[in-house]
Amino acid sequence: MTGTDRLFLAISWAIGLCCVVFLMLPIVITVAASFTSSSVYTLPPPEWSLRWYRSLQERSGLWEAVTLSLNLAVVSTAISLVLGTLAAVAVARGRFRGREAIATFTVSPLMMPGLVVGVALLQFFREIGLRDAYWSLLLGHIVITLPFVMRTLLASMSAFDFSLVDAARTLGLSYPKAILKVLVPNLAPAYLTGGLFAFLASMDNYPISIFLTDARNKTLPIKMLQYLEEQPDPSLAAMSSGLILMAVIALVVGARTVGLNRMIQG
Repeated sequence: MTGTDRLFLAISWAIGLCCVVFLMLPIVITVAASFTSSSVYTLPPPEWSLRWYRSLQERSGLWEAVTLSLNLAVVSTAISLVLGTLAAVAVARGRFRGREAIATFTVSPLMMPGLVVGVALLQFFREIGLRDAYWSLLLGHIVITLPFVMRTLLASMSAFDFSLVDAARTLGLSYPKAILKVLVPNLAPAYLTGGLFAFLASMDNYPISIFLTDARNKTLPIKMLQYLEEQPDPSLAAMSSGLILMAVIALVVGARTVGLNRMIQG
C-alpha cells in the first residue's frame, strides 16, 4: 500500500467516523437529557435521575396512546405481511402486462410526502363514509407499512427458486400450503426485515396519523406532540428513549434470529 493509498484510506475512515457521530449525536443527547434531574433540558445534567421516567406514570392518556400504537403496529404489520406476500408472488411469478407498474405503485406511498398521503386518505375515507378513527388509522398504517414488506420480499423472491413450490404441489400440497411451508421459511430474513421496518414505521408515524386521529384515539407520536405543546419537559426525552430502545431491541432480535448480514441481504 502506497502513501497515497494510506492517505485516502485515512480520509475515508475520518469521513465515515464523522458521519456516524453526526447521525448518533442526536440520539445520545436525547437519551442523556432523559436522565436529568432538571425541569428543563440541560446538558450535562446537574444530577442523574430517573425522575422523568417515573413521571410517565402520571401522564394523562399516555398508556392509552402506547396501547393504541402497539395495536396498530402489530395488526398493520401482520396484514401487510400477508398482502405483501401475495402481491410479491404475483409480481415475481406473473407474466401479465403492467406488473412492474404495479410493483412501483405499491411503494408509491414512500415516494410522496407523508402529509400529502395523509390528506388524500382523509378525503378518501370521508368520501366513502368511513368515520371511525381506529379503522381509518389501521388502513392508513397498512398503506405505509405494505411498501416495506412488498419491496423486501420482492427483492428476495428474485433469487428464490420457485420450482421448490412446484415440487411441493406435486407432492400433494395446495398452492397456499406450499407457499406457507416452502416459501415462507426460505424467506425468513426478508420477512423479519420487512416486518421490523414496517412495525417501527407504524409506531413512529406522524404525518399520516395526525389527519386520522380524534379526541379518543391518539397514537403515541400525536400524543407526544400534544405534550410538547402543553408541557415541554424532559419526560418527552424519556418517551423518545423508549422508542429508541424499541428499535434497538428489534435489531437485537433480528441479529439473534437470522443475523444482521442475512437481514441486510434479505
